[in-house]
Amino acid sequence: MRKILIIGPSWVGDMVMSQGLYIELKKRAPEAKIDVLAPAWCKPILERMPQVNQALEMPLGHGQFDLKARYQIGKSLRHTEYDVAYVLPNSAKSALIPFFAKIPKRVGWKGEMRYGLLNDIRPNKKSFQYMLERYVALAHPKQSMTGSGCLGELSTLPYPALNVLESTQTDAMSKFGLNTDRPILGLCPGAEFGPAKRWPDNHFAHVATEMIKKGYQVWLFGSVKDKKVTTKIIEQVAKDKQQYCFNLAGDTSLIQAIDLIGACKTVVSNDSGLMHVAAAVGCNVVAVYGSSSPKYTPPLTKKLAVLNTDIDCRPCFQRTCPKQHMNCLVELMPERVVSAIEGFDVLSVG
Repeated sequence: MRKILIIGPSWVGDMVMSQGLYIELKKRAPEAKIDVLAPAWCKPILERMPQVNQALEMPLGHGQFDLKARYQIGKSLRHTEYDVAYVLPNSAKSALIPFFAKIPKRVGWKGEMRYGLLNDIRPNKKSFQYMLERYVALAHPKQSMTGSGCLGELSTLPYPALNVLESTQTDAMSKFGLNTDRPILGLCPGAEFGPAKRWPDNHFAHVATEMIKKGYQVWLFGSVKDKKVTTKIIEQVAKDKQQYCFNLAGDTSLIQAIDLIGACKTVVSNDSGLMHVAAAVGCNVVAVYGSSSPKYTPPLTKKLAVLNTDIDCRPCFQRTCPKQHMNCLVELMPERVVSAIEGFDVLSVG
């Protein structure tokens, strides 16, 4: 395994979790060079993974087939002479480029019709509960991964750990007029999947107000799409406390968000990509779950509080609430989040 090509996932959280595979591959073959083919936006994440040799930009958009373009990409990679490829997405089209690149060994889980495209197909994905397990299992020989529980406890697997660079963190703080005079609470109120994952903005505002009273400042993160909700949250914070709120949604690049989240003491997040970033940069994480469940893609950190309600209809895994009441999130009271944050503070003092 001197040269390895990874066909990477297309979501922030999945890309962060995929680092577990790279860590395991380097553990098994320290001399290996790992290249990852992924969308351009992934490059900042991959550059913070010391196991990755280089990030190769995937020019095709998510879901775009374009057989001719995939053939040309694969053909252009032949000169690199990769020894093995790992295909992390489940689609057939994701396996085309390694096939066209004539990589001798092509590994992946059984998904869409990929027989022939992959020549080391793993059939028992459901034997592994967590996505991290499924990624890490690919690094092991097929014959040793035929049963369930082969990898041990989740806590023993290699957790993602993104590098935070002090120089770029300082530059980002300077650009946005930030400081560390108060401990920082990060809020990530967005969720690309849909509203059934989004804790109400008034609950986030309550937490922000209470924690500012306790001496914190609050940084709000997200994409341009989240700017509306982060603005609403700040508007609901007590007027005399708003000076300690900083709305960064839509203004930071992904690499700036990684570095700034790395400056936070604790992050409160919906089940989203930034939740996984917060875990990977070492923050205390309070993960709020609505329609989804931590039984598949939990934040990979030991500094974690997972909060959810136990109403009968969750988890439904729907983008929007089928019952149109969102009670799985509405009934998760902000006092529980405040208590979780205070619990981390007690541990850090102790």
